[in-house]
Amino acid sequence: MTDPIPTMSAIGLKAPNKPADVVPFLDAYIAKKEAEITEIEEMVERYEKRRLKEERAYQAMSSFRRLLSGRKPAHHLAVEYIHYVKKPMERARKLRVEADRARHLLDSPKSSDEKLSDLETLT
Repeated sequence: MTDPIPTMSAIGLKAPNKPADVVPFLDAYIAKKEAEITEIEEMVERYEKRRLKEERAYQAMSSFRRLLSGRKPAHHLAVEYIHYVKKPMERARKLRVEADRARHLLDSPKSSDEKLSDLETLT
């Protein structure tokens, strides 16, 4: 019913407790987000290659075999697309925004104390 609130430690990073730890933390945070984005994009690419391969195999069949083999209904393909492409790409977009915010915070001329207080808004 009530999901736990995600914290920095819940995503695998320990939040810094002093200003000197902010820069390495932000670097690790950005790297982790970029790795997740890459992983999502690879998953989507694998799905698209598999779908293309299935479509080619279907088109290569004789018309009689196509008649007997059947094909997934269009609404099943649409649900698959939403599940394997659209939702993951939305998540990747959100991760990019988070990484950009962290990169902006890292590049800002603020002091480490101010950056530490701004880290609260990242999650």
